[in-house]
Amino acid sequence: MLLAAGAGRRMGRPKALVDDWLVRSLRVLADGGCSGLTVVLGASADEARTLLAEAATGAGLPPYDVVVAPDWAEGMGASLRAGLTALPADVDAVLVHLVDLPDVGPEVVRRVVAAATGPAVLARASYDDGPGHPVLIGADHVAGVVAAATGDRGARTYLAGHAVALVPCGDLADGRDVDVPGRQ
Repeated sequence: MLLAAGAGRRMGRPKALVDDWLVRSLRVLADGGCSGLTVVLGASADEARTLLAEAATGAGLPPYDVVVAPDWAEGMGASLRAGLTALPADVDAVLVHLVDLPDVGPEVVRRVVAAATGPAVLARASYDDGPGHPVLIGADHVAGVVAAATGDRGARTYLAGHAVALVPCGDLADGRDVDVPGRQ
């Protein structure tokens, strides 16, 4: 699942519309071994859909579904809730990735996905400065994450209260999100 709903106020435009981040992030998920891709949009959702449609026809983008978070302006928690509640019932686990992590590549995704399996899994990438994204959430935890996801904190509160396997990825990326122009 790719979260790409925010307005990107510090960036000056929605991050889903920055350079090729949206298309690149979907490819990172697919190349990292994820299937059943879902993109959560919000701010400028129509423009982002157009970007995706153009990429799908022109460059062979992997199949994906789009979920629009109606309350995206509340923060990442709203986007996460919208995406998680739209998942099919038979999903064993979902990998949550953010569109504003341009240095996170498929190798990071593969490593986090390989760390654990099954509906009880909770795992996340960790970098030199601590835990980050992507985060792997097993089906057993989805309801709890949805209930805890508020504001711009996403799953942070839920994860803090549970045992989460940290997957070292500092050798592959720095994992820092890009919030201002020029830092990529």
